[in-house]
Amino acid sequence: MKCLAYASLVCLLLVVTFAKPAEKQDENQSKRVKEVKLSDEEHFEGKEHNVDYDHDAFLGEEEAKTFQNLSPDESRKRLGMIVDKIDEDKDGFVTEDELKKWIEHQQHKYDYDDSAMHWKNRNPDLDDKMSWEEYNATTYSNLAEEELVKLPENERMDFAKMVRRDKARWASADENKDGVLSREEFTAFLHPENYDRMREVVVLETLEDVDKNGDGQISLEEYIGDMYRENNDGAEEPEWVKTEREQFSQFRDKNHDGFMDLQEVGEWILPTEYDHVEAEAKHLIFDSDKDKDKKLTKQEIIDNYDLFVGSQATNYGESLQRHDEF
Repeated sequence: MKCLAYASLVCLLLVVTFAKPAEKQDENQSKRVKEVKLSDEEHFEGKEHNVDYDHDAFLGEEEAKTFQNLSPDESRKRLGMIVDKIDEDKDGFVTEDELKKWIEHQQHKYDYDDSAMHWKNRNPDLDDKMSWEEYNATTYSNLAEEELVKLPENERMDFAKMVRRDKARWASADENKDGVLSREEFTAFLHPENYDRMREVVVLETLEDVDKNGDGQISLEEYIGDMYRENNDGAEEPEWVKTEREQFSQFRDKNHDGFMDLQEVGEWILPTEYDHVEAEAKHLIFDSDKDKDKKLTKQEIIDNYDLFVGSQATNYGESLQRHDEF
């Protein structure tokens, strides 16, 4: 009986570690969840422009996948329908402000959909508030202390770390400090990188993840180690790693003391002087604005459909997965 209970506890820990919604572990720094990026794609690969980044930013990643299987004609048709939505004042033009609002909507759509799914799974009463006790019970099963002490020390410490971090996130997400989370606050809890009030907890989590020796700062070795594992067969370091070393020395470590402190980590993952959404809107307009009036007609957007939604698949026309209208 004890063996069965222990096995069940270990299984639960594995589920929590790899499927817990509040924790997203990625392969390297360039895909770290804390970075407010519009896509997991890189916008430029070397000097080559990667339009998949623009597709994800404009459509949202899930919708972009759907467009990959559409013919050019179908893509243009659906793109025109999207343009009509973006043009809020119906004056026949898409302005930078309208395009920014649309991209922001797409950026947050996944967050809200994901939050709604977890709200249903972790709020058994399905009311408009969630308590920490409800979240704790549905995420960690209210594990008793006597069960935790049976675990190996490293697993017990990992588990304690997850609970501690979730509690810190919970407190930051609880905007009105009433001890429970609304749906909007719960979305901030699950996706803190998109909420200004969550900045501090996001930066602290990142520092803790990358700072392996626990000295409260990130060295060059820790920074590179978060992205790249040295090849034991002696292969030469990839060029992008060399570039990241230069980035650390020239831009990340602003006071050039050999480390990134808490403030420098914040500027790395959540830069205060760069607006990803504004930059993407300006980029799309610049590349599509034929008459250079700093706004786009529907025709200008459709003429550049490959930039906005054009499929990169090789099976154009073979599969039309969806036939529903917007």
